[in-house]
Amino acid sequence: MVLGPVLIGAVFVGTTVTKVGQDRVAERLDHAANAVRTSLGALCGQLLTVVDAVAAAPQDQRLALAGQFVARGLTSGIHIDQTSGEETTAAAPPPPWADCAGPGDFEMVTGFEALAARVVLPDGQTSISAAITVDDDLVRRLSGASGAEVTLLAGLGKPLPDNGEVVGMRPVAALDPLPPTHSTLDNAIAVAEVATSLADGGAGRTADGDLVRRLGPVPGEPLAVAVSLRADPPRETYLLLILVVLITALTAVVAAWWLARTATSPLVGLAAAADRVAAGDLQTRVTVRSSDEIGRLATAFNHMTRELDTYVTALTASRDQLRGHLGVLGDTLSSTHDLDRILQVILQTARHATGASGGVVLLAEPNGELVGKCAEGLRIDVSQVRVPIGQGLTGSVAATGVPRLGRIERDGPRLDAGEPECRTYMVVPFSAPGLTSLGDGGMRPALPAARGVLALYDRLGRSSDCDEFDDQDLMTLRTFAGQAAVAVDNVRVHEEAQRLSVTDSLTGLFNYRSLRETLRREADRAGRFGRKLSVLALDLDHFKEINDRYGHAAGDAVLTEFALRIKYEIRDVDVAFRQGGEEFVILLPETDDIGGIAVAERLCTAIRDTPITVLEGITVSVTVSIGVAVLPDHGQGGAALLRAADEALYAAKTAGRDTFRVAGDALCAIGNTVGGASSSPQAPRQAQGR
Repeated sequence: MVLGPVLIGAVFVGTTVTKVGQDRVAERLDHAANAVRTSLGALCGQLLTVVDAVAAAPQDQRLALAGQFVARGLTSGIHIDQTSGEETTAAAPPPPWADCAGPGDFEMVTGFEALAARVVLPDGQTSISAAITVDDDLVRRLSGASGAEVTLLAGLGKPLPDNGEVVGMRPVAALDPLPPTHSTLDNAIAVAEVATSLADGGAGRTADGDLVRRLGPVPGEPLAVAVSLRADPPRETYLLLILVVLITALTAVVAAWWLARTATSPLVGLAAAADRVAAGDLQTRVTVRSSDEIGRLATAFNHMTRELDTYVTALTASRDQLRGHLGVLGDTLSSTHDLDRILQVILQTARHATGASGGVVLLAEPNGELVGKCAEGLRIDVSQVRVPIGQGLTGSVAATGVPRLGRIERDGPRLDAGEPECRTYMVVPFSAPGLTSLGDGGMRPALPAARGVLALYDRLGRSSDCDEFDDQDLMTLRTFAGQAAVAVDNVRVHEEAQRLSVTDSLTGLFNYRSLRETLRREADRAGRFGRKLSVLALDLDHFKEINDRYGHAAGDAVLTEFALRIKYEIRDVDVAFRQGGEEFVILLPETDDIGGIAVAERLCTAIRDTPITVLEGITVSVTVSIGVAVLPDHGQGGAALLRAADEALYAAKTAGRDTFRVAGDALCAIGNTVGGASSSPQAPRQAQGR
């Protein structure tokens, strides 16, 4: 009876702390696994963007462009397989490569040297692959993004050759020195052995109690990865606790005989209180009736339950608050591509989760400065915050890529003039590529390890002597910084995808999809305000002969140069489109037929007078035929106006090419020629080709 309440209380304390700790570790493992998946997906997206960019380049420029991407650190190597042969950039990782589009052939290999994205061109004979080396640096990046230990596994856990290698992992050579995110080799081996027995998404536990989550290989995730977290506290702590309880129990049994007569009644009450605590009532208190051992025990019991109540309440509130913040953050990331809004929500969430009084998000600019994007709880104009990279607190974190926390007067550094004043701080960088373009074809190291920083200042709710951020706060902030990095990359990829969806990759002009929408909008506006709108339909003469004689690369060079000359000859308010093949369209807002004719004359002259270099030492003379239509004279809508311009273009072709025609008018009133080509109908100069 004397020992009962003590033992029950000890068991309850151990159970409660263990359960709460396990829940927190499980949540951290889920977040870490999601972060690893997101990071691998971002890498695959980056590689696919590089491959698409190389594929869009002319054949003779692909290898040079591939070298530029490698130099910028966007990929470790690019392999081009085409009819003329295979080409690979220097220092490319050796095969095998894991294709982002599938899990790969794990029956044939024990591991991959690189993660790759591959695209096959429409001709079916050319394929381009870009790869990032699968090495310790990649593992460190994944571990840094997730905040957990990351282990690369061999294909599906197949046993490796019997040469002393570790089953289910990369060769032992890769573990000596140790894997970059593990403290011991035994720990890495234990994690690998558990992970190889799991399916994708499965979770397990090592003999030491470490939690392990298996990721891949599945379609779209070719790498097999194990994400693990150390058990906290270790098993030795529980054994020590059991030993202490046993020793205490033995001592209590010996003393109980002597204390039974004089302490029975108070201890019965204390035991009943302990039972209520074990049942979950942490508000239980016992009455202290004396200052002897029983009284001190009652006081200690009350103190224990009070501390337990405070600790469990704080843990529950912290868990619920973090879940709520992550829910808001997830909803924001999935519902908008507004970068400012996303960063604002991330900053608010990080500030509330850590108890900071204020914070700021700064993003790196190409000029080598950090520029403020959003702020919370600070009396500053965030648009005026500019910090050179490498200077001050935030600038040094951006330059080194190493998080910092501490107190200004004790740990430094000296704040830059543009940084907010603070007593304590915590600053975490966004992970990002390390090189950026100078704008003249050169490269410089702009951000060795970051494209921005997330900074929090002056933790609330504590005295001035104990108001610093701790390691737990830093881990929380790193989670939000990882989300911020993903958000920045996703928004930039989305913006680039939007741009590519309305532009022609070869000429840089707007494409046919954009033409339909812009023509409808401009026609509606011109009709609503009673303004003129001219449409020019252009077609290069005998373009097929250029392709047949010099090849499609020469044809692409002609189209690219033609687009540049169009841009040079039209106004900023005019819009040029590539309709398809060698056909182009120009919209001239608030322009009548006289203005349209003037533009057509300039374009005919600009194309005819200067031959185009298509290959080294080879130039070709190119001419263009143009049809002009004006709203409302030749049609009442965008589609009708474009048809009228096409009919006028056909008339120009019939008249001998290298000229223009106005819809519904043979241009007899003009009475002049365009560089020797009469504006009146002429016989075609060639029987074949447009």
